[in-house]
Amino acid sequence: MTSLARRLLVWGAGLISACALAGPALAAPEVKEADFTVRDFRFRSGETLPELRLHYRTLGKPHRNARGEIDNAVMILHGTGGTGAQFLRPQFADLLFAPGGELDPAKYFIVLPDNIGHGGSSKPSDGLRARFPHYDYDDMVAAQHALLVDGLKVKSLRLLFGTSMGCMHAFVWGETYPGFARALMPMACQPTAIAGRNRLWRKLAMDSITNDPAYNGGDYTTQPLAGLRGAQNLLTLAGGAAMALQADYPTAEAVDRYAGETVPRAMAALDANDLLYQLAASRNYDPSARLEMITVPVTWINSADDFINPPELGLAEQFVPRLKDLNYRLIPNSPGGKGHGTHTWAVFWREDLRALLARSE
Repeated sequence: MTSLARRLLVWGAGLISACALAGPALAAPEVKEADFTVRDFRFRSGETLPELRLHYRTLGKPHRNARGEIDNAVMILHGTGGTGAQFLRPQFADLLFAPGGELDPAKYFIVLPDNIGHGGSSKPSDGLRARFPHYDYDDMVAAQHALLVDGLKVKSLRLLFGTSMGCMHAFVWGETYPGFARALMPMACQPTAIAGRNRLWRKLAMDSITNDPAYNGGDYTTQPLAGLRGAQNLLTLAGGAAMALQADYPTAEAVDRYAGETVPRAMAALDANDLLYQLAASRNYDPSARLEMITVPVTWINSADDFINPPELGLAEQFVPRLKDLNYRLIPNSPGGKGHGTHTWAVFWREDLRALLARSE
């Protein structure tokens, strides 16, 4: 495995596989997997599914307080193209889920859902293809809420932690269900509409898929490889950390070799409709108008080497004063940086998590 593969958590489909690039999964017998079905789920588009399947993993056991309510639940939300399994990778789990770790399963009941359109949950590639309902982030948050309340009988969260898309979900959660989570930790996002370069690279990736004649309106018999390659090229670039890339691949030959290995490997795990829907789900995200509704303790962290959320735009500075109980930190750029994928490398921010749990005790 190259050093960049350890550094670069590729966002979305190859970012998707932030996880797959980062090493073997944690062998943890205490990890349980199950499905929960939401009947007659109505999407904000007006579309419906008679059965919406939500796949999830759990670690630890629920603890009930004197009122019989679960009081130790933690939900962790993945990014675009990911699954809950990514949080079982060593750079996350070996630090946080270890005995005595900040999220020790002996203390917490940890819920790792696969969001709509991802992993083992309902998604276009199950059979509906481009006829699958056009979900957005509000739909995904509503489904997460249903999983907790109706499926797991969790009426409140000790902590809601989200990375990338999950970071954006955390802001939506804080406004849609105020106080449901006692603390929020959004990692690697901005609480505002996706525009500028962030929207542009997503749009170009989506157009690469739909403009490939083999896409055929979503009714393809084999994957539209030309379109997927264009999309994956953009995903790989968006997930990179400039200083790390320069250090690990200082010659043209080294870069070419890495690209020739990484892009085809990531493409092998992709489905064009799934990826298109995953990228399109952010189309109407914008929690900026209601940030004052979030009153619980928040620790919000971005990284200076994030191509997707570049700090020079000054977006965070606009919103920090509007969050009542906030610790905001920008992780500095460095040759050992992980770019957008810093959100899943706990070594960079585990002290912040520990402080948030203490602050919201």
